[in-house]
Amino acid sequence: MSKCKVSRPFLLLAMVTALLAVLQPAPVGAQTKNDRPQNARPQNVHLHRQNPVSKPQEAVTPNPREAINAWTVGLAAGLIEGAPIRLAAEMARVVDDGNNMHVLPVVTRGPTENVNSLLYLRGIDVAIINSDSLDEYKSQVPDIQHKINYVLNLFPSELHVFVRPEIKSLNDLVGKKVNFNTLGTAAAYSGPLIFSRLGLDVDKTFIPHQIALEQMRKGENGMAAVVFVTGKPVDAFVKGHFDPGFKFLPVPYSSKFEDYYLPSTLESTDYPNLIKPGERIETVAVQTALVSFNWPTNSDRYDRVARFVDYLFTRFDKLQGPGFDPQWKSINLAGTVPGLTRVPPAQAWLDHHGRPSQASQ
Repeated sequence: MSKCKVSRPFLLLAMVTALLAVLQPAPVGAQTKNDRPQNARPQNVHLHRQNPVSKPQEAVTPNPREAINAWTVGLAAGLIEGAPIRLAAEMARVVDDGNNMHVLPVVTRGPTENVNSLLYLRGIDVAIINSDSLDEYKSQVPDIQHKINYVLNLFPSELHVFVRPEIKSLNDLVGKKVNFNTLGTAAAYSGPLIFSRLGLDVDKTFIPHQIALEQMRKGENGMAAVVFVTGKPVDAFVKGHFDPGFKFLPVPYSSKFEDYYLPSTLESTDYPNLIKPGERIETVAVQTALVSFNWPTNSDRYDRVARFVDYLFTRFDKLQGPGFDPQWKSINLAGTVPGLTRVPPAQAWLDHHGRPSQASQ
């Protein structure tokens, strides 16, 4: 009998220890292909979060770390001074729904480098890229067009060739220093590619544009021009102060650009301090798109992207309203991206809701 009395505290201690082991939260690791906890998987990812009624004894308080990670989408955007990061921040603002949907815009080296981030960087689910950047990866990833799907055709990124007063034409740049921003940016990839198609052999540099613009202003180091490839207007030209004679050079559209590029213009409404009222400067633009990795349909990452697409498309009219970038008004949800396939949840949303009437840009 005494033996039984002595063993009771030990039995109670064993039961408490077992209970604590069950309630102890599991560590949350880095994101991988199927990084979202399985108990966070939605019952219907394309619609709304399901909340089935459970018996009181089955209710479990969600782990806060799991809850915040379950529906967080990493979006590789671009440089802090570019249009992509601004649009990414606005998307994040519109789709935000607490733990049900949370988008993290990531400052990166630019739309070209974002292809690399989407393919290899942990935690990146979607990215903003320039369409011509896919060519760079075809030798490394021959089937790249099957690994990436597009969510949305965003906007054209215009070529800006900004020069010193003594430069009168593109041919005047031959043999002179032209800066294409740092490696990995859209300008560093698309800029030299466009110059090569134009037959312009220049002394290419790849330093931060802020430094190159200052050298241009002071006439230092022989810097004759800077080349930007991003959506207009560019803050550096809107807010910057330049002496008379600094200007943009025209780049007429031709058959050399038919594969990836579109005709475009720079106008006084874009840069009132640099372009006279009513003046239009011809240039070319490369299409910018929001894309996703082609995740397997039974994966958590696919579910996360699907929910993001549903939130974005359903709330898209908010982006086209007051307080957001005017470029949203010209974006068509049904617009296509040549050479890529639309991500299935986006196609399903369009099939169900009908196609918008805006003109594809």
